[in-house]
Amino acid sequence: MSDFKDKVVIVTGAGRGLGRSHAIEFAKRGAKVVVNDLGGAIDGTGFGNTAQSVVDEITHFGGTAFANTDSVAEEGSAQNIVDTALNTYGTVDILVNNAGILRDKTFQNVTMENFRAVIDVHLMGAVYVTSAVWSIMVAKGWGRIVLTSSESGIFGNFGQSNYAAAKMGLVGLMNVLKLEGGRKGIHTNCLAPGARTRMTESLPAQSGGSPHQVSPAVLYLSSDEAPNGIILQASGGHFSVLRMSHGESVNLGEGVSYESFLEKAESIVNGKIIS
Repeated sequence: MSDFKDKVVIVTGAGRGLGRSHAIEFAKRGAKVVVNDLGGAIDGTGFGNTAQSVVDEITHFGGTAFANTDSVAEEGSAQNIVDTALNTYGTVDILVNNAGILRDKTFQNVTMENFRAVIDVHLMGAVYVTSAVWSIMVAKGWGRIVLTSSESGIFGNFGQSNYAAAKMGLVGLMNVLKLEGGRKGIHTNCLAPGARTRMTESLPAQSGGSPHQVSPAVLYLSSDEAPNGIILQASGGHFSVLRMSHGESVNLGEGVSYESFLEKAESIVNGKIIS
């Protein structure tokens, strides 16, 4: 309880699925939660009152929450999300970037409009909201930021080039923010979740488990004990850390040529993993 009592938390895309579960779990532990959701369809179109529905759930059990329906995909609207937290609760301690949309097509068939729309929500949306909270957390000397990546970005998934590019981009963002924020008390991590939600119902390979089985990982990454700069996989009650590997270096010297490279290509490409 002490980790989250009176902490101010923003959860984007919290009207349904994973975000809803995260928001409720924070509120159960005494956090003051800004529940953000545009309330649209999975392709990002439309509008609904899903954020207020989650707020009603939270206040019903005695928790504290406030609804916000701004889009993360525009810089001004993203700032409005943070301003909602500041105007309602006075600060921001924790940001969970969860908002997302899907516009799946094979790379040959995806339009640039749909590619850009997914990047704008997943990657740029996280950039905009994180940028808006950064100076607040720097001034406090403490902050927790969770970026929601995906196995689709890390390992790939057919028909999701736009989604995968955005999700891997978030890993790169984390790798820099962990360096720039760590010395200022800000810890940034990535979540790689798997759960049965509206967004994954067409992806059987990634649809195992329930959202509530993922949320403990988000709370851990937002806690006083949070690490800095890891990718934490959570699905169906199973948790693990995903890491990039580094192969053993093969020295071909100053006189390296394409031909000498080819002679050692097998050792370079499929050689021993050292870290």
